Amino acid sequence: MRSLFPCPVWAPDGAGNARADIDTLCINTIRTLAMDAVQKANSGHPGTPMALAPPAYALWREVLNYDPANPLWPNRDRFVLSIGHASMLLYSLIYLSGIRDVKDGRVLADRPSLTLADIEQFRQLDSRTPGHPEYGHTAGVETTTGPLGQGCGNSVGMAIAQKWLAAHFNKPGFDLFTYHTYTFCGDGDNMEGVSSEAASIAGHLKLGNLTWIYDSNHISIEGNTRIAFTESVHKRFEAYGWHVLELKDANDTGDFRRLLAEAKAETSRPTLIIVHSIIGWGSPHKAGTAAAHGSPLGVEEIRETKKFYGWPEDRSFYVPEGVPEHFQQGIATRGAAASRAWYDLLARYRTAHPDLAAELDLILAGKLPEGWDRQISDFPTDAKGLASRASSATVLNQVAASYPWMIGGSADLSPSTKTHLTFDGAGDFQPPQWGGTYGGRNLHFGVREHAMGSICNGLALSYLRPYCSGFFIFSDYMKPPIRLAALMKLPVLYIFTHDSIGVGEDGPTHQPVEQLAQLRATPGVTLIRPADANEVVEAWRTLVPLHDRPTVLVLTRQNLPTICRKTYAPASGLAKGAYVLADSSAGTPDVILMATGSEVGLIVKAFEQLRAEGVRARIVSMPSWDLFEAQPQSYRDSVLPPDVTARVAVEQAARLGWERYVGLRGATIVMHTFGASAPADELEVRFGFTVEAVMTEARRQLAAR
Repeated sequence: MRSLFPCPVWAPDGAGNARADIDTLCINTIRTLAMDAVQKANSGHPGTPMALAPPAYALWREVLNYDPANPLWPNRDRFVLSIGHASMLLYSLIYLSGIRDVKDGRVLADRPSLTLADIEQFRQLDSRTPGHPEYGHTAGVETTTGPLGQGCGNSVGMAIAQKWLAAHFNKPGFDLFTYHTYTFCGDGDNMEGVSSEAASIAGHLKLGNLTWIYDSNHISIEGNTRIAFTESVHKRFEAYGWHVLELKDANDTGDFRRLLAEAKAETSRPTLIIVHSIIGWGSPHKAGTAAAHGSPLGVEEIRETKKFYGWPEDRSFYVPEGVPEHFQQGIATRGAAASRAWYDLLARYRTAHPDLAAELDLILAGKLPEGWDRQISDFPTDAKGLASRASSATVLNQVAASYPWMIGGSADLSPSTKTHLTFDGAGDFQPPQWGGTYGGRNLHFGVREHAMGSICNGLALSYLRPYCSGFFIFSDYMKPPIRLAALMKLPVLYIFTHDSIGVGEDGPTHQPVEQLAQLRATPGVTLIRPADANEVVEAWRTLVPLHDRPTVLVLTRQNLPTICRKTYAPASGLAKGAYVLADSSAGTPDVILMATGSEVGLIVKAFEQLRAEGVRARIVSMPSWDLFEAQPQSYRDSVLPPDVTARVAVEQAARLGWERYVGLRGATIVMHTFGASAPADELEVRFGFTVEAVMTEARRQLAAR
C-alpha cells in the first residue's frame, strides 16, 4: 500500500459514483465513524482513532490471524487496545471486519457483534459500544481496558500463556498454539508504571510473540507531553531487552507492514514499534493539539475535516459501498482458512495425542480436571497450629498437582507467602537461557505487583488458571487489576499473607488495616479469611470451582491453633461464608461473638469462659461476608438471629462494614488507627485484642439488653 499522506481521495466520476483508492476509503471510514460517533455522543476521544486508522487497518486487514466468523478460535492472534479511550477505533474495526456475536460461550453466526446502529449509540445507556471496551460485552474485545497501562500488562499475560500452551500441547507436526499478541498503546500507557513493569518482565522472558505498537503523538490531556515526558522511550525499551523499530509516518501503511513482518520474524525478543502520528490527523484547526484528544471536534470542524479527506461533508456515519466487503476479503478470508486448518489439525491431534486433547478440551471449556481435589486432606487438631500461609502452601500444592493448568507465583515473596509449587515437574517458567522452560508453572514476577495483577488477568483471558501472591498490604498496588478482574469475571486467585498487626515488628507500613474493607467493597470479588488450617482446606475447596469471579485468600504470618472439630462445628461451614462454630446450650443465645481469621481463636477462648460462667453464648466464624450474603435469608437468620442484639465482632482491621452484623447496639473490637512496630503479642495487648477485652464487651452487651 502506498503512503496516504496528505492527498484527499474522494472524487465523483461522470456517472456520479465515487472513485477512490479502496484502502484509503476503508481508512477514512474508520476516521469518520470515530468523528461522527464522538460528536453524536458529545463525549469521547476522536483524535487517536483518526491518527491510528492507517496502521490499525493495515494490521487487521493484512496481517492479523483472526477469523471474524469465530472470535473464540483458540489460536487467533490477540489484539489489545490498551489506549481504551480510543474505543471507536476498535469498534470500527469490529464492525468492518464482520465479527460475529457471542452469547453464553457460543458464536451466533447470524448476528454481528456490532452494527452501524450500535456505533451510532456510542457511549449510550445499554449500548454495545461503551466508552471503553468491555470484555464479554462486545465480541471482538479481548480485554477490558480503561486505566492506562493495564492492557499492556494483559498482553504480556496473553503472550506468556501462548508460550506455556505451546510448551505443553505443541508436538512435532502439531503446532496448535502459535498466536501473536499485538497491543496498541500510547504516551499515557508509557508514562504509567504498570506498563514499565510489564515491559521489563516481557524483555526478561524474551517474549518474541509480543508486539506493542506505540502511538507517539506527544499529546496528553494537559497539552504537549514535553511538560512531563521527555525521556527516550526507544532507549528505555532497548534497555528492557526489546527489539525497537520506528515508523516515521503513521500514514505509511506499506512501511508499517514491513515493520510488522520484522517484528514477527524476531522470535527471541518482544518488539516495540514506535509510530509517529499526528493526533486528529486531517482536522484543520485541532490536529496535533490536545483539543483533538478528549472531546468532540465540533460540527464545523468535522465538516472541514471531511472536506480534507474528500468525504461527503453532509453525511454522518457514512460507509461507502464495498468498504466492509474489501475489509473482510482480507481478514475474514485469511482467518477462515487459518481457523479451518487449525480445527483439522486438532482433529488429527485427537488421534495422535488423545490424553492431551482431552485435557485441552477441559481447558477451553473452562472446566476443572477430574479429581482436582483428591489429594486434599484435613489437618489434625493442634493447639500450637500452623500459620494459615503454611497450611495454604500444603493445600495449594495438593490442588495444583492435580490441576495441570494452574500456574502462578509471587512478587518476589514466595518464601514468605509459601506459594512456590514444589511437586515434581512443577518447574520454573523461564527462557532456557535463565535455567527454566516455557512449560514451567512457577512464575517469578519480581518486585512488580502492578504488572503481576494485570499479567494474571491476561493469563485468565487465555484459558489458564492463574494465582499470584504478596503481602496483604501490597494489595494496594494491585487495586486496578483486581477491580478489572471483577469487571471481567475472571477466576484469578490472589493469595495475600501477613494479614494484620500480627505481622509484628515490621510495623504499620506492613500491617494491613483498611484493605479488608476495600476488597469487601469491590463488587464481584469473593474474599475469604480462614480461621485455621481446616478452614483453609475448605477455602480451597470452595474457591477453586468459582469460575465467574476473582477470589482473595487472606492468610496469616503467625500460627493459628487448629480447632478441634469434634468439639466445634465442621469447617465445611465455610462454604456458606459464616457458620455457628459453637453454642453454649440449646435455645436462643444471650450474646453472639463473631470474628474472622486469627481472631476466631480469641473469641473461642472468650466463649469458653462465658460458658463456664453460665452465659448462653454463641460464636460465629465469618470467613467470607460475600458468600454469607449470597445465602438465603433463612440461613443468615439462623446464624445471626435478628432478635439477639447483644453482639461483639472482633477483627484486626478497620470497623467499616461490621455495622451490618453487630447492628446499632452491638460492639466491635477493631483497629481505629494504624498499627505499630513491636512483637505481635504486645500489639494485641496495646490494641485490645485480648480475652479480657472481649469478655468486657460481652458483659456490657448482656447488661444493656
